[in-house]
Amino acid sequence: MSESTFTKQERAFLLKLARRTMEHYLKTGRKLDVNPGELPSARVIEDGAAFVTLYIVRGKSKHLRGCIGTLEARRPLVMDIINNAINAAFDDPRFPPLKREELPNVRIEISILTEPKPLKVIDKDDLLRKLVPGKHGVIIQKGFARATFLPVVWEELKKKEEFLTHLCQKAGLYPDEWKDTREMRFFIYEAEKIEED
Repeated sequence: MSESTFTKQERAFLLKLARRTMEHYLKTGRKLDVNPGELPSARVIEDGAAFVTLYIVRGKSKHLRGCIGTLEARRPLVMDIINNAINAAFDDPRFPPLKREELPNVRIEISILTEPKPLKVIDKDDLLRKLVPGKHGVIIQKGFARATFLPVVWEELKKKEEFLTHLCQKAGLYPDEWKDTREMRFFIYEAEKIEED
């Protein structure tokens, strides 16, 4: 998204919500309840899809600590962020559950997604032409295999071919299966990124 669609107050609330959720879960083992009086606007209770990404930051080093999200808006955004903050911190299968002593070094990033749209392509060259690095998040699907990369992944995988190859591997497919555009379905979306300082 070229311009922020959430106000500064809404952005601050959503980041604080994710952090409070993890703190509360560490103390109680339960989800955080949100008081309707603390909501900054009705927009944050509209259905929304979000990814919560956690990084451990020490000095200049920044390492992924968890990332879980939802591709389709099926519940209020605040509930989606609460659920995904818990899952990113405690249920990402790539990492052990977050420990209390790690929390001060955790930096939170929330990506709020637009609705995924099918990307119609003629062939692999057409696919490469239509993808916009840094703007498009991409979902690939072939049979039961499905995976996504958020737009932020373009920062690490700058070449379109490399991006698609890694995305296929994430889905459990052969690295070059993206080239067979007749068998693969592609979807694109955009994301508004909100991150802690």
